[in-house]
Amino acid sequence: MIQPMQYDREKMRAVILHAARGCDPEDLGAVKLNKILYFLDMISYANHRLPVTGATFRKRPNGPTSDQLLFALRDMERAGDIRTDTVEYHGYYKKEYHALVPAPDGILSEQELSLLSDIVDFVCRKNTAKSISEFSHKIPWEMADMGGVIQYHTAMLLFPMQPSPEAFDAAEDGMKEVEAKRSSGAPLGVRSLGAFRDSLRASIGQV
Repeated sequence: MIQPMQYDREKMRAVILHAARGCDPEDLGAVKLNKILYFLDMISYANHRLPVTGATFRKRPNGPTSDQLLFALRDMERAGDIRTDTVEYHGYYKKEYHALVPAPDGILSEQELSLLSDIVDFVCRKNTAKSISEFSHKIPWEMADMGGVIQYHTAMLLFPMQPSPEAFDAAEDGMKEVEAKRSSGAPLGVRSLGAFRDSLRASIGQV
């Protein structure tokens, strides 16, 4: 049985504030904020078997969304940490997020901050909301039912170099394999963080 991740509210708050301060408000709407959280947690999990925020992500038509994001934003608005504006954008309405307090120190590790910086740059500056939504329609998203949870153990297929039927099978059995290796003490054999960053940057030219 696949166990849910432990959600970390303080890390969610820190990620939101770092993202809001790292992007121009006009470049960070609800779609992009969800994608920042998704890529951050999934890539972190793929490398270390540990996400950053531990949020739950679900398959939606415009890509993965976090179950906890709206609640986190509501609490942060009440606390005076952030302001959310609704603005007109090409005949539609979109959200803009304005950080009202500094991002906290000591909540995210240097490794987490470095990965978050790469992802913020990729999502906010290299993509539109439409292109980042299309980019997030990768194998983990495809494997989930609409409205269903995207399992963390499928993160190894987020940026597959050579997809194969065997890779799908490996992802479906991923959690069992992880637990078995944890019990035996064997190395997990995950690609390096640098390799994932290279995949992320290389993908910019494909969206």
